[in-house]
Amino acid sequence: MRREYDSDSSAANKLTYLLVGGGIGAVLALLFAPKSGEELRGDIADVTRKGIDRSKEAAGQLQERAGEYYEVSREKASELYQAAADKAGELGEKAKSVAATTANPFSSAIEAGKDAYTAEKRKNESKAITEGRASYPVAPAGDDNKENS
Repeated sequence: MRREYDSDSSAANKLTYLLVGGGIGAVLALLFAPKSGEELRGDIADVTRKGIDRSKEAAGQLQERAGEYYEVSREKASELYQAAADKAGELGEKAKSVAATTANPFSSAIEAGKDAYTAEKRKNESKAITEGRASYPVAPAGDDNKENS
């Protein structure tokens, strides 16, 4: 793509130099031709008008090409922007899912710890019930009277 731009720019420069050189050559040819002053001035005016018309045509063509290049580059930039936005969205979603999966092991570990604690507590309580003793502290029988007095 870079080479296309350089070759078009070079072609535009060559066309410009050709037109300028042709105009200078035509003016010099008219100046050295054996004509009267009035004819010479008319010929110079004609050549000048033709040169201006050709320059306007070349400028119009260059403007059209520049507009085409602008549209193409704008479309490419829009495509690149859309692709980058899509990729950023995908990465954001991946980051959210990674964060969620990272948070889940911690919360599941906490839940497992709570479950293990509850299971161990029930196991100790059931062992105490089967052995006939309470799981909470009980004062000896003789101490019971002392507290009530």
